[in-house]
Amino acid sequence: MKKNVIVAQSGGPSPVINSTLRGIFDFCHSMPDIFGDIYAGFHGIEGVLKEELINLSAQKEEEIQYLSFTPAAGGIGTCRYKLRSSQLEDFNRVIDVFKAHNIGYFFYIGGNDSMDTANKVAKLAVEKGLDLIGVGGPKTIDNDVGDSEFKIIDHTPGYGSVARYWALNVQNANEENEGSYPADPVLVLQAMGRKIGFIPAAARLADPKREMPLQIYMTESKVTLPELADNVNDELRKSKRCIVVVSEGFDVGDIGARKDNFGHIAFGASQISVTQAVVNYLNEHGLKAKGLARGDTPGTDQRRNMIYASTVDIEEAYKLGQEAALIASRGESGYMSTILRNAGPIYSVRYDKVPLEVVANSERFFPESWISPNRFDVTDDFINYARPLIGENWPAIPLVNGIQRYARIEPIFVPQILPSYIPQGLR
Repeated sequence: MKKNVIVAQSGGPSPVINSTLRGIFDFCHSMPDIFGDIYAGFHGIEGVLKEELINLSAQKEEEIQYLSFTPAAGGIGTCRYKLRSSQLEDFNRVIDVFKAHNIGYFFYIGGNDSMDTANKVAKLAVEKGLDLIGVGGPKTIDNDVGDSEFKIIDHTPGYGSVARYWALNVQNANEENEGSYPADPVLVLQAMGRKIGFIPAAARLADPKREMPLQIYMTESKVTLPELADNVNDELRKSKRCIVVVSEGFDVGDIGARKDNFGHIAFGASQISVTQAVVNYLNEHGLKAKGLARGDTPGTDQRRNMIYASTVDIEEAYKLGQEAALIASRGESGYMSTILRNAGPIYSVRYDKVPLEVVANSERFFPESWISPNRFDVTDDFINYARPLIGENWPAIPLVNGIQRYARIEPIFVPQILPSYIPQGLR
């Protein structure tokens, strides 16, 4: 008997997360001899625990197609609920839901934490005698999934689009700063990236020839606020202006940090921004130019803005979803679909698989060799790595009456069979 499918998403959204979802759906839907009905966990694993399953097979075909141009997990939702090893009731509940709805395939789209969850669920299913295939689909704008040698995965879906966002926004910021520097000589921009500097580093893509007075400070730069101020003033003496891109994880002291359910600092919810701390310091200690430093703190706009999405990112996210479903169709469980770069001067990639437990226990750092000796720039090796990921053209965003047309997934829920349940972490 054919088994049904559940796909769910976890963690922070990205511009292309729904493209991976569509890739999984399209492949499964094209193979009805293997896959049964396709369901989605409403807001990730929380929806699975609550038995809130959206019937994707019952959706209009055109709405599924629009998923590739719908950002931020708006189709089926995501969550920041972490299944911890001690939460045995939750794990047993997941298995009960799978059994109740004849689930034989579980796809989880997310980062390291999500791959750990997918791995634990797949293993528990085997222990419980459930015939389940568990496969992960990679996602994170931070590009911190995998290893620093790029052998597990070259880059994650979402990063190319956020990199493009920063390349284009720094270009525009430079135009403004160049025109207004007599009054506002310093502009400080805050980029996402708690510990890993791939996002702020992408600002260099706006100016690969280094013609702008641009300084980039990642968490890994290990530069102090006084050193940053000295660097900025050196640039002001030379150029009369300076654009500073600073990681949200840059150490500025106490910002009244708040944390999410994964234990990660939620910078957008903290009491003050890193941008404001840097701006305050620069203005209080004095600039070697007339005028003041100003700050700009893009927030979740970086990970939800479809207009800036990379066409390369959209396509690769979709193919990684297809690859995940292909892995499952072969009866292979406990893997994540992955993307690896081929050697050579022309950018090309291949798709493969990697064990979930390898991904779950991995951690990628920004290569030290990609940080310039002055500690506020990146090397050409990084530019060569990241440049192909942002693509060449604007995405073909569908518009109706001048505004974006997103997928509209109808709330067609699968009838609930089990008693109601409150997840352990929400009690």
